[in-house]
Amino acid sequence: MSNYDLIGRMNECFHELELALDDLIHLLGKLSLQEARVFVLPEIEKGKENDPADQIAVTPLTGDAAHQRALQHFRRLFIHDNAENVSSKSAVRLPGVLCYAVTPDEQQAVQLLIEEVNKLKAELEHIVTVESGLEREQRFDFVHTHLRGLITLNAYRTVTYLLEPGSVNFGWANKHIIKNVTREEIVAQLNRSLKAGRAVAPYTREQWAEHITREINDVMRLPESAALKIRRPVKVQPIARAWYPAQQKQVQHPCPMPLIVLCGRVGSHVKAPKLGALPDYDAANIKHKYRPAAQPLHLLIPRLHLYTDHPVN
Repeated sequence: MSNYDLIGRMNECFHELELALDDLIHLLGKLSLQEARVFVLPEIEKGKENDPADQIAVTPLTGDAAHQRALQHFRRLFIHDNAENVSSKSAVRLPGVLCYAVTPDEQQAVQLLIEEVNKLKAELEHIVTVESGLEREQRFDFVHTHLRGLITLNAYRTVTYLLEPGSVNFGWANKHIIKNVTREEIVAQLNRSLKAGRAVAPYTREQWAEHITREINDVMRLPESAALKIRRPVKVQPIARAWYPAQQKQVQHPCPMPLIVLCGRVGSHVKAPKLGALPDYDAANIKHKYRPAAQPLHLLIPRLHLYTDHPVN
């Protein structure tokens, strides 16, 4: 497929996504709202994207204010939707839940629309990350040349609906992503960055190329038996835990945007779930479960969160 055709498909897919989101928001606005709760998190200012989040103060909203804030959030896709001082590198999160009383026909209509929205989100992500054939470093320019100001993470995030849970509670997840990698994979990744020829502040293009070359040499100096792992911390994330009493089962969901709960209406009776609240986050008060001692690792390339079991000089 030519680059021209790919760009056309990306633009068409995004346009269909906007229309589907508008249809979903319009439909939700006509349903019988039983309860709405959202938890507004502090916005991340420019230049503070990598600051540790040791404390997060939560501002709860309920009722119509929460409902309107949630519906607006589903359509919050562009940098210009943020205030001027808010970072464009961090997607805005709005955990919460919207509970609607629905007839079987309404439930089906909502489910079909959400599935269409999520299909288009997945298609857009696939076009950008797979079909384009571009490396991670090149995707930003590709997307923003044709969809200027798009916050891709907001565009990719799926809308989640739940069917008649008994309760929905909220909390925080704090973890690391750990991935075993080979020396060949890391060297190939570094060579791609080298060939991209970009400058990364505060380095000039030449200085950045020298920096990457040193990283390649550091990896190549390791013995072939050395293990390599990417151990990347993930910023603390809001989560929701839905409990289904009939199945005696709890399901945990990431919750960067409000969940949609569809409650069956039988005559005037509605099966509404019990809703909890998202507490403030305080890293100092987190109680960790027991974990066995991990193998000691040594940091090799800080910016990639790359560690090795071999001593690093």
